Amino acid sequence: MVNKKDNNDFMPVIAIAPGETIRENMRYLGMNQKELAARLDITEKHLSNIINGKSPITYETALKLESVIGPSAQFWMNLESNYQLTKARLEQEEKMDADLEILKNIPYKEMSDFNWVEKTRTRKERVINSRRFFGVAELSSIEFSYSVAFRRQNQTNQICNLGTLAWLRKAEKKGLEIDLEKFDKKKLEKLIPRFRELTMEDPEVFYHEVKDLCANCGVAFVLVPYLPRTDICGATIWRNHKPIIALSVMGKRADIFWFTFFHELAHLINHSSQEFHISYDSDSEENEADKEASNYLIAEKQYNDFIENYEYTLKTDIINYAREIGIAPFILLGRLQHDGYLDYNYYRDLIPSFEIV
Repeated sequence: MVNKKDNNDFMPVIAIAPGETIRENMRYLGMNQKELAARLDITEKHLSNIINGKSPITYETALKLESVIGPSAQFWMNLESNYQLTKARLEQEEKMDADLEILKNIPYKEMSDFNWVEKTRTRKERVINSRRFFGVAELSSIEFSYSVAFRRQNQTNQICNLGTLAWLRKAEKKGLEIDLEKFDKKKLEKLIPRFRELTMEDPEVFYHEVKDLCANCGVAFVLVPYLPRTDICGATIWRNHKPIIALSVMGKRADIFWFTFFHELAHLINHSSQEFHISYDSDSEENEADKEASNYLIAEKQYNDFIENYEYTLKTDIINYAREIGIAPFILLGRLQHDGYLDYNYYRDLIPSFEIV
């Protein structure tokens, strides 16, 4: 039986083993399986496996069949070759059908809008392009190919798993393109004061410096456009002993950008393991990284001093104190809002929005 495919070729719907032809010749010659095995000088079990497609016809067996049954060894090898090829094609079709289902959960349109994959409306081409993008033979292998810890902005929103993995894959590919010095954790930690100062600069100033400073410490710093329904703000990725900090600039808000950056710094400085797992739940390591990030930005002693000795609800006091300790005012504001001292509606004008091109 054959099945017409999209490219107008015909594809058999089943693979017929050469054993069927052997069986037909046995009936024609009036031989049973025991007699034919003896004539071929092979075990009856081996002949049974060949007839049932469990064992292939080898060159040696093809020559024996030529002598006992005919017509030629090439005839039997052609049957075997066609059988194996058809079987492989049918297996590929089954994998394609499975991948077409998985494709429904891959944000292909958004990925093509970002030029991560080629634009096409053909679903099979999308599967092939997605396989190449993720570097897998089958799309079902994607989620087993990553070892990443990442931070989400909102723990309650629905997460598009394959969208998240697509974002992480792009971050990984961009990070591996950057030339780096050898990773130096102590050198990176010493740069925290400078990173704090850069929170007061505009993107056109701080972005390139942050990227260069990270590279000098052996860290690839990359930005990857946010993919809808992923809720991912950033990630720390290890590939080939190479750390990558990736940010999505989700919401284009400066407070989210900088807190996420310092959160990922905390992972690199305080967590020595290079193996991470993808997790959708807040765990102790993520909470610890959040706490470290807060302290990197504003030391606990400085923060307590402000709460105890200043009018923390006043906008002017927030601005002046932030400048006094060398941090952007929106960093202090965000800390106050997170800790419940101020409502999130307060002083929104202090939180700049930006886009890094």
